[in-house]
Amino acid sequence: MNSTQTRRHVLAGIGFAAAAAAAPSFGARAEAPSARWLPDGAGALRELTERLASLPRRRDFRSVPMILDDPSQWDHEALQAVIAYRGGPKQAWDNTDLGGAWLNLMRNALNAQVWSFRHPDFLAVSVTHGSADLALLDQAMWDKYQLAKLAGGGFQSNTLIAEPQGPAPDLRDHQNPQGAYSSRFTSIPALQRRGVVFMACHNALWETASKLATMGTNPDTADVPALAAELTNHLVPGVILTPGAVGTLPELQQAGFHYAK
Repeated sequence: MNSTQTRRHVLAGIGFAAAAAAAPSFGARAEAPSARWLPDGAGALRELTERLASLPRRRDFRSVPMILDDPSQWDHEALQAVIAYRGGPKQAWDNTDLGGAWLNLMRNALNAQVWSFRHPDFLAVSVTHGSADLALLDQAMWDKYQLAKLAGGGFQSNTLIAEPQGPAPDLRDHQNPQGAYSSRFTSIPALQRRGVVFMACHNALWETASKLATMGTNPDTADVPALAAELTNHLVPGVILTPGAVGTLPELQQAGFHYAK
């Protein structure tokens, strides 16, 4: 190789490295629910969950604006996949209270739709904001920013993302009061495996960041845009970031989702 070719080769390598450094990185993708977690006949739901598991979630933000105004700033592809869901029925839950019964209510709705009304492709979506948005942050953020102070006395850690322990799901054993469809499995990971989609609210993350910036639990002394970016980067796997929960609800309703509170 002559000197000109060598120089071109080196420059090309630098260019590829720069492009790789500039490319956004993505957070962990959700694990697609296995067939044993989804009811028989749930073809559309299985297709959606596999699609969502294949779509990236951008989690390399260093700073985010107060109002998201570009699709690259939220999980646009994953959100659109949910909006375009052709199965049904489909229900959008307006969840705001971390300490409320929201997870159990979604579990009950899922059980009734699947086994009482025989709708295996029923889709439940948690449009999460308010204090409930804290449940969608990993334990690292709870520890670093002492989020228990914002969560209230009932939460010293994020117990809603704890992996439940119990028997493997058995669709023929759905009446088991200790089984995988019982209240023992009322957690975010368990519901995700059954096809429930959790959406996070950017506005709620921004408001949380604003509180952290003033309450003395900001060890890096970061500003609000940087704090909100770090919180976004630590959403639990599979969660879909939206530009705002109350603004996303009409998009889901226009697509045929039934509103639930």
